[in-house]
Amino acid sequence: MVKKLVINTEWCKGCGICAAFCPKEVLAVVKEKVTIVDKSKCILCGQCEQRCPDYAIYIKECEE
Repeated sequence: MVKKLVINTEWCKGCGICAAFCPKEVLAVVKEKVTIVDKSKCILCGQCEQRCPDYAIYIKECEE
């Protein structure tokens, strides 16, 4: 199983909390929605998932 970061833009309110807690600066708010700016830097630590008040960002296990 492979893990990947998923953003549900319909639920995102653009608060930026996830981006603020990201230790690798992978996320940024662009046009009032969070977006992944550098996927290669993501360490899948889950800080964004834990902090999102709207459950709009999460780490998903999926097959390659």
